[in-house]
Amino acid sequence: MSARETLRVVVIDDHPLLRKGLQQLADLSPDIEIVGEVDDGAAGLIMVQKLKPDLVLLDLNMPGMNGQETLIALKQMDLDTRVVILTVSNAEEDIVAALRGGADGYLLKDMDPELLLDNFREVANGRLVMSPNIAECLIRALRTDKRGMGVTNISELTKRECEILVHISGGESNKVIARKLDIAEATVKVHVKHLLKKLGLKSRVEAAVWAVNQKVTL
Repeated sequence: MSARETLRVVVIDDHPLLRKGLQQLADLSPDIEIVGEVDDGAAGLIMVQKLKPDLVLLDLNMPGMNGQETLIALKQMDLDTRVVILTVSNAEEDIVAALRGGADGYLLKDMDPELLLDNFREVANGRLVMSPNIAECLIRALRTDKRGMGVTNISELTKRECEILVHISGGESNKVIARKLDIAEATVKVHVKHLLKKLGLKSRVEAAVWAVNQKVTL
């Protein structure tokens, strides 16, 4: 997102006060516009399909279609839309499920408003965002799970896979990686798929944590 572009946001959350608060924040930020808001997942899917926003802010605990189900459905749409979980839950199982489901970030609702806005801008620029203590919860959960934690030697990855893994550990999206490496985004997706399989992991977030734990560098 360039300095002159406006970040178009859809909010899917069943708490009216939260939606109102986000709207007030957006009103104070000329580069962020909430183009739609809705209080349940099913209606949110219809809205996102229609508006094709840059960013979706998604609550986890909603009646009917919950946030995890909505996230999976959003990712199946294959839109160029980033999805960030915005919730009160710091439970390890919620964090892992959301990030394995393809969430582009996991933020807690008690974050400082200015920091929250900064994170919205970061994710729009292709980076993964998480509240500070969320990363620690994720690392603990993955260490308990044991998958991918040291089971594969880095030498088993190709040079290109290592290169992409380093970019993933920096929180960069496939689009950003493709631009930096001057290759097609589809090629990046193939490499990501292969390295996840080799590491026995389900998501790029887990790969990022693995890379940090293994101190992977180029």
